[in-house]
Amino acid sequence: MNKRIFVEKKADFQVKSESLVRELQHNLGLSTLKSIRIVQVYDVFDLAEALFAPAEKHIFSEQVTDHVLDESAVQADLANYAFFAIESLPGQFDQRAASSQEALLLLGSSSDVTVNTAQLYLVNKDIEATELDAVKNYLLNPVDSRFKDITTGIAKQEFSESDKTIPKLTFFESYTAEDFARYKAEQGMAMEVDDLLFIQDYFKSIGRVPTETELKVLDTYWSDHCRHTTFETELKTVDFSASKFEKQLQATYDKYTAMREELGRSEKPQTLMDMATIFGRYERANGRLDDMEVSDEINACSVEIEVDVNGVKEPWLLMFKNETHNHPTEIEPFGGAATCIGGAIRDPLSGRSYVYQAMRISGAGDITAPISETRAGKLPQQVISKTAAHGYSSYGNQIGLATTYVREYFHPGFVAKRMELGAVVGAAPKENVIRKRPEAGDVIILLGGKTGRDGCGGATGSSKEHSEESISTCSAEVQKGDAPNERKIQRFFRNPEAVKMIKRCNDFGAGGVSVAIGEIAESLDINLDLVPKKYDGLDGTELAISESQERMAVAIAAENMDRFIELAGLENLEATHVATVTDTGYLRIYWNGKDIVNIRRSFLDTNGSKQDTDIKVEGIDPESGYLDLTSVTSKFKTIEDKYLAAMSDLNTCSQRGLVEKFDNTIGGNTIIMPLGGKYQATPANGMVAKIPVLGGETNTSSIMTFGYNPKIGKWSTFHGAMNAVVESVAKLVALGGDYSTARLTFQEYFEKLGQDPTRWAKPFSALLGAYYAQSNFEIPAIGGKDSMSGTFKDIDVPPTLVSFAVNTEDAKNIVSQELKVAGHALVLVETPHKDYAFPDFDIMKKNFDILHQAALAGKLKATYALGYGGLGEAIAKMAFGNRIGVKLDDKLASRYENRDDLFRQSYGSILVEIDQADLGVLEGANYVLVGQTIDKPVIDVFGQEVGLDKLYAESEKTLEPIFPTKASKLVNDKIENISYKLDAKPAKSSLSIVKPRVFLPAFPGTNCEYDSARAFERAGAETHIGVFRNMTYADIEASIDMMVEEINKSQIIMIPGGFSAGDEPDGSAKFIATVFRNPRIEEAVMNLIKNRDGLMIGICNGFQALIKLGLVPYGEIKTPSADMPTLTYNNIGRHQAKIVQTRVASNKSPWLAGTEVGDIHSIAISHGEGKFVASDEVMKTLIENGQIATQYVDFDGKATYDIDFNPNGSYWAVEGITSADGRILGKMGHSERRGDYVIKNIIGEKDQKLFESGVKYFK
Repeated sequence: MNKRIFVEKKADFQVKSESLVRELQHNLGLSTLKSIRIVQVYDVFDLAEALFAPAEKHIFSEQVTDHVLDESAVQADLANYAFFAIESLPGQFDQRAASSQEALLLLGSSSDVTVNTAQLYLVNKDIEATELDAVKNYLLNPVDSRFKDITTGIAKQEFSESDKTIPKLTFFESYTAEDFARYKAEQGMAMEVDDLLFIQDYFKSIGRVPTETELKVLDTYWSDHCRHTTFETELKTVDFSASKFEKQLQATYDKYTAMREELGRSEKPQTLMDMATIFGRYERANGRLDDMEVSDEINACSVEIEVDVNGVKEPWLLMFKNETHNHPTEIEPFGGAATCIGGAIRDPLSGRSYVYQAMRISGAGDITAPISETRAGKLPQQVISKTAAHGYSSYGNQIGLATTYVREYFHPGFVAKRMELGAVVGAAPKENVIRKRPEAGDVIILLGGKTGRDGCGGATGSSKEHSEESISTCSAEVQKGDAPNERKIQRFFRNPEAVKMIKRCNDFGAGGVSVAIGEIAESLDINLDLVPKKYDGLDGTELAISESQERMAVAIAAENMDRFIELAGLENLEATHVATVTDTGYLRIYWNGKDIVNIRRSFLDTNGSKQDTDIKVEGIDPESGYLDLTSVTSKFKTIEDKYLAAMSDLNTCSQRGLVEKFDNTIGGNTIIMPLGGKYQATPANGMVAKIPVLGGETNTSSIMTFGYNPKIGKWSTFHGAMNAVVESVAKLVALGGDYSTARLTFQEYFEKLGQDPTRWAKPFSALLGAYYAQSNFEIPAIGGKDSMSGTFKDIDVPPTLVSFAVNTEDAKNIVSQELKVAGHALVLVETPHKDYAFPDFDIMKKNFDILHQAALAGKLKATYALGYGGLGEAIAKMAFGNRIGVKLDDKLASRYENRDDLFRQSYGSILVEIDQADLGVLEGANYVLVGQTIDKPVIDVFGQEVGLDKLYAESEKTLEPIFPTKASKLVNDKIENISYKLDAKPAKSSLSIVKPRVFLPAFPGTNCEYDSARAFERAGAETHIGVFRNMTYADIEASIDMMVEEINKSQIIMIPGGFSAGDEPDGSAKFIATVFRNPRIEEAVMNLIKNRDGLMIGICNGFQALIKLGLVPYGEIKTPSADMPTLTYNNIGRHQAKIVQTRVASNKSPWLAGTEVGDIHSIAISHGEGKFVASDEVMKTLIENGQIATQYVDFDGKATYDIDFNPNGSYWAVEGITSADGRILGKMGHSERRGDYVIKNIIGEKDQKLFESGVKYFK
């Protein structure tokens, strides 16, 4: 049966539609738009009629929050509205539709049931036609969506059938250069005409013409995105004569060429790649880079480290990688940004490491500018910025990756093309990583996702300059990410048995099958008929080059194939043998039994025709200098006005509303939160997390920092890159790291260079500046990524080199940035400049050495590496976190006679809070006493005070309309603390068990199972994680058997956090709740609770599952009804990730036996659907029964509706509730995310002893 289902939020839950109206009114200035209803549409095909009723009740809607609308009533109602509907383009991945199909399988649907989704917008009827058009254009991105005619009947989406044969390109026999130039333009190819002539010569030499697939494969293989062809172009002549810094640039260049000669590389072509890697080669040749793992595999930067696990030193590999997705994010921000982080993860993941931390650096135009100023052919900057943040955070949050540093830069050049940059850190025990050369007879396994048309052209699209016309035709170049699938690969690659079978692994990136598998061995036979497909109708070319996310190509010995595929299946992961290693010297690709690609490897590896260019460095106005914050502050007279202007500037203001969208604590290993202090307002200088060991504890931590300022690079690319390196290293030192053993990786992002020597001089000068810094610091860059297509018509991106610095350090030595107490000295450890814009590296290195020793001695209370806003910015941001004031020393008054100099950028200098008695540890450093910390929350600038509260409020105001921190509606309802005290402690179990067994089911989308299991193991329990598999009916039946068996063997069930099937369709935990409603599982759960004295706990997504099942507050699995309490979308309408204060409200539950009523804890949250909602009647019962376990409270310990403390707007500030007897607990806050030194930059007790209490219940 086919049916269209309409679902709408009830009046009290229309957060999204209400916020959309405000957004449209504000951004588009609409006067006749008054209201919008958003109706979710599901077109369901081939579902048994009997299953529609339970599907509508449990999967497509929620009884408490949703109405299922009658189709005829909706159709009749359309006459009362201006309306339109939007659906995904055919072939685009739709998480909502995919999760619906997965959940329907659990109800017993057949595997050929399909679901298509759409959103129907019902707008007030009297809206003006021009305004309605503006709304439609704002909401539709034609790259991934289209308008749907909702008035016609239900019909399946059709996929076009491609030809069954691949054409041979006979024109290659006769085409001239002029013909190829025309052909290149018509086809939108990334390669150059010289490459086409080169290909023509090759095929003439072997006596045939290429197939269409061969040409497309070569265009993909040789694209800048895949093979860095720009960076491999030979640099012929170099001319510095016009430069203001000719002498310094020439001296640096001479040093570089001398180093080439010393390394015996003089005869090799001089290229940008050579410049980028030369210092690393030099250090390795001189025995100073022995910790770098060297391998034929190209995964990520990899260094050998020692990790202290339970007191024993173990050899591990630390891997890190940076990646951009600029072109995809520009045209389809959600999918582009999501696959940016997905692709970044897969690089170290393909190296068999577990990726546990991410940093996001992005670049945009002015996102506060009116939408009306948007250029033709472009999405509005604000829309790109918001949607990209949603895409990246959605993916990272789902896969379970702590994104602990987020920063967006603003520069008009990014209107040409956005910068979307992800940097990740992963680690693995060294013994798990086997690197071997594949041999003839080895097999290639394709692991993970499926191929569709939606990824064709990803590599070539990212490698070329775009116009309005090209952007309108490149919709297939961007995919949506499928994070739950990548999570499965993350889990699978932690299995030592599986990964030790892997000889070589390559992640699927923009080149699809042809590149991912094609690069894994020299000689290969690939059978496209075996490649899993999303749908039929794809031809061999599409199957060969279509980009595909969430996939790996793995080379293993043939005898290991069956076991490897079996192990993958246990992780709910599809694994298919699609290729075999040969010894022919050819890449051969077969489709429909015929070879459609048959190319000699030696030709493929040429990367196309050899290119060369000259370099001509342009002049800089001799009178010019950096454009810095003083250009803003100098317009104001008083120090208060200068400060207010400085801290509300787009590039210095608070980005809290953006930062909080990203889960920053998953893994339970985050040492430094992105925003620190009591008020969570001091931005960290970088990210620090413990190495993710399994089955043990460690304090060994990784540090990653970055440096970048687009305004310097615009003025002088040499200085932009040099200062980027300096800034990244200074931040690493500020966090407590040792600069001398740090490793660097670079991200280069430049305009399309063409044949212009002055354009080529920009990346050349940047790499020269980076080389200057590396050679002075004596630390190498061991990796990087380039993106060379940042041009749109007459605009170019600012010349960009972002530097990342990485090292390890013991967590106890990490220093955070917020000021700690009043009465301390504030000292500026300063790097002077030898001449304008060249820091004195000798003094800087000495300063950094002394600071590191002081950090190891525990003497540094707080630190901050100075940057764009100089001393003034650093003081304010250090002070914001704890509202500790600063009084500047009067002796500095003459130095800062021009008050604007307080805001002059100063890279390489570090501001330090230190006890006056400890100043001796800084002996030998170049420092000046800046002032002291004071109790009064002000910055006292030589007698003139600037209030911290006013300054911070101004800092938050700038981006509040785009990335809000406050909900639009203030809630002023009555609220009070709940205190339910039993005289006696909760009863113990009737059973006495030394080591209680805990079962943790891991569903598609679960991501907190490791953290939760670790918390129970620390408490003395035995844990078992069981993966729920749902690829086939047999998998589902086996998983149900597994769950029943595990529940029957266990004393505790824990439902960990995550995003149940992506929290789709439109609501959290539906997949999990549907599983638990299986009669056999329901019987086992109720037997545990009612007859076996067991316990149950659900945190975050687990709490959402418990409440939707009725297990809290009712203690049993119930049929949903409209009067049951629930958890729904937060009032602010976005994901919230931060630390909250929660107060224990009841001592009834055995889970809270380790606490007292009134105890307050600092607990991590990360969710978008955490608002607890209940009727007054239900609320009254829960309070009287002592079932309110915990409440959100403010700094005074008072329950509140203030969003800074009650992040969801939960009724009665409820954070957690229990069943009537207290044995089942559901809560939103992640109590499992704690440990020694974890979240050390935020105050408060973080251990609720939940897991210890659960274990002690059985003792």
